[in-house]
Amino acid sequence: MGKAYIPKEISWLSFNARVLQEAANSEVPLLERFNFLGIYSNNLDEYFRVRVATLRRLALFSNKAKNILGYSPKATLKSIQETVMIQNERFEATYAGLLNELKKHRIHFVNEQQLDSEQAEFVTNYFRKEVRSRLMPLIISRENKLPNLTDDAIYFAIQLRNSETEKKRYALLEIPSRKILPRFVRLPGKKGTRYVIFLDDVIRLGLREIFSILPFDEISAYTIKVTKDAELEITDDISESYIDKVSKSLQQRRKASPVRFVHDREMPPEFLKILCKKLNLGSEDVVMPGNRYHNFKDFMNFIEIEGERLNYPKLAPVRHPALPYGRSILSVIRKRDIMFYFPYHPFDHLIDLLREASIDPAVTSIQITLYRLARNSSVINALLNAARNGKSVTTVVELQARFDEEANILWGNKLTDDGVKVIYGVPGLKVHSKLCLITRVKGEVTQRYAAVGTGNFNEDTASVYTDHLLLTSDKKITNEVLKTFNFFSANYRKDKFYHLLVSPFGLRNRLLTLIDNEIKNAKAGKEARIRIKINNLTDEEIISWLYKAGDAGVQVNLIVRGMFSMAPGAKGVSENIRAISIVDRFLEHSRFMIFCNGGDELVYITSADIMPRNLDHRIEVTCPVWDPAIKQEISDVFNIQWNDNLKARILDAEMANTIAGSGGVPLRSQTEIHRYYSEKSTKPQEPGQ
Repeated sequence: MGKAYIPKEISWLSFNARVLQEAANSEVPLLERFNFLGIYSNNLDEYFRVRVATLRRLALFSNKAKNILGYSPKATLKSIQETVMIQNERFEATYAGLLNELKKHRIHFVNEQQLDSEQAEFVTNYFRKEVRSRLMPLIISRENKLPNLTDDAIYFAIQLRNSETEKKRYALLEIPSRKILPRFVRLPGKKGTRYVIFLDDVIRLGLREIFSILPFDEISAYTIKVTKDAELEITDDISESYIDKVSKSLQQRRKASPVRFVHDREMPPEFLKILCKKLNLGSEDVVMPGNRYHNFKDFMNFIEIEGERLNYPKLAPVRHPALPYGRSILSVIRKRDIMFYFPYHPFDHLIDLLREASIDPAVTSIQITLYRLARNSSVINALLNAARNGKSVTTVVELQARFDEEANILWGNKLTDDGVKVIYGVPGLKVHSKLCLITRVKGEVTQRYAAVGTGNFNEDTASVYTDHLLLTSDKKITNEVLKTFNFFSANYRKDKFYHLLVSPFGLRNRLLTLIDNEIKNAKAGKEARIRIKINNLTDEEIISWLYKAGDAGVQVNLIVRGMFSMAPGAKGVSENIRAISIVDRFLEHSRFMIFCNGGDELVYITSADIMPRNLDHRIEVTCPVWDPAIKQEISDVFNIQWNDNLKARILDAEMANTIAGSGGVPLRSQTEIHRYYSEKSTKPQEPGQ
């Protein structure tokens, strides 16, 4: 496995610990800290549904799986359970602390037993008007099998008891909080004091009404939650269409086996035993005791509470200086390359480009890849408008965008109904590239415009994810983007790429060549440096070459948000390698690479992480950046982030997540980058800048 390799599943837990650090950080505004609790919880759900589920399946193959992974899945699962339990203790302590902080702002969470008469009346009325009709309890009996519990929903496991006969019955009741009812309910307050109650406790107050016909006078409700294996199983049956395969796999997901069972630790042991037996949970399964409430991801949509410094101040997007209102974006791209950096630049720029293309009489076609889309997508609206205006519109819709499969099937159907050509990905390869190509024909002249990015064409995420998007009319790029779309249309056509690095056809080898070039330069006494910003770095081969580069004297600086399988900074192993991770108000999603190349820097933006799946099993596009001003801009962004001493954590073998840097002037990179672009927007633009 090389000098040092941390299993990606373990390194991911270290990433989520960084998210939890933000929730515990008293310098972070209070309601933002609740948001980080929600992000932590949401992340952990997906982690169990995907990573832990995969390890569990691999563990069935014992030594064979160990040879494939390079480490034992069983031992890793054990380590995961231990780490998650420790993190859960920190989580609960953080949550308790945040509730106390809320009280200082005269905001109080109350449960059904703490209501005064006015609040009790309000909650009772709310229950009868909004909640009661949505509750359908299931009586648990020895004969009945449990229904197929909804993944990631929360349920009440209810014990009914007759105090005279001591007879008990049990029931299950789904809490209807998933896009049905708000999880948090505001209560009448007094003299500036605000009160909030969980939907769970609203239901607890009304349970007697639900079970009034049964002879039980004691009712206790304990929250439970089941997380299931979410990996899609796509068969290779060529008689089924690709879309039918994905649809069937989604049905299988709903019936998948549990990978985690979380329960209220106050639940009677006898009742817990019954539920575990009904769910077929054994000693190998993750059964986690928790507090009264689960699904803390709902705090990502916590109620809005006005108050001084309870949220981050707004960082308004800065309009790109080359794109004043009323100016044709296509005319600007004809003369120069443009680089957007969302959310510092407004996503409206891309919508404006698509709208312009949809009504420009000379535009003949628009081709675009769609991976994850906003709920009310202006991108889709612009594409539909283009089709209505007679343009040829082709969309490559990836059906295997995890947890967005159903939405993408619906979008694909809508696009097809409106005359848009829809290509449902590439069988056997997930299409993860972020590409758009606009073709304009005037007389005998055909002009193409390409957008190549690091993130999805999604206005919702573009406001909270950092991503780069390059707009260019350079034929060397646009011709190869066209080749990529031709491949999507006819998978047997595999053109040669001379400028774009397209995986799985050439990105891995080109990366190795670029690293090797720095090694040769270092050995020749030349300046040698590699700077990479990426979401995940787990590929064993690339890691081993980065270690070789460090050994040869290449300065390797890495900014990695999530999974990171290296151990930098170890004496005699990786002394020339440094790595940090930044967790702040925006999700660091942009991916780019800068190679010194003897002083003539090579700069790339990419949709790919440095993982086997991205290099070998996905269509990813890595694009060179040639414009000197944009190259400098990307270098500046890296340097600002590298000097962050407030939100950057050091990545090392200990996974201690120590804040990077100490002393000196405090620098928070995301705020500084916003200032950087604000200043650029006020400078007059020279031609070609």
